[in-house]
Amino acid sequence: MKLPNPFKRDDGSAAAEMVMVLPFLLALMFGSAEAGNYFLDEHGLVKQVRDGARYAARLPLEANYTCPNTISSSADTLIKNVTRTGTVTGAGTGRFSSAYWARTCTGVAQPITVTIRCVDANDYSGIYSSLVGDIPVVKVSAAISYRSVLGELGMPTANLCLRAESEAPVIGS
Repeated sequence: MKLPNPFKRDDGSAAAEMVMVLPFLLALMFGSAEAGNYFLDEHGLVKQVRDGARYAARLPLEANYTCPNTISSSADTLIKNVTRTGTVTGAGTGRFSSAYWARTCTGVAQPITVTIRCVDANDYSGIYSSLVGDIPVVKVSAAISYRSVLGELGMPTANLCLRAESEAPVIGS
């Protein structure tokens, strides 16, 4: 009886190949999930900021905005409510929970800021032709800390900050 040569056996070759490929497969799987979650959160933030800027553009011009760079505190609160929750009362849920908005980025004092800049009205006609002074352009900005899928699983992650901003000229209601 002839003994088999141990160097020519291939009984465990599939298992050995799987052990070598498994780290790459896991990295690809978790990396894809993390990238998808990042882009979903970023897209949601961009949509919320755009909603806030659109709402700000429709507020009455004379009662809420004056150039240079003044916005009424009530309009500021309403715009932030719409950006955060999707409602003027601030009672809605929006795309992110209130706990998510509480996670501010390092070095950012407020997660949502509303500013205006004034554009020379002489350069425009149409709805702005009767306006005395300049045209206010509202800018809504938001910066919140990204909630990582891997971080929720207890793995160390980088401190990423999601940022979005949108501008809209005020046209009033």
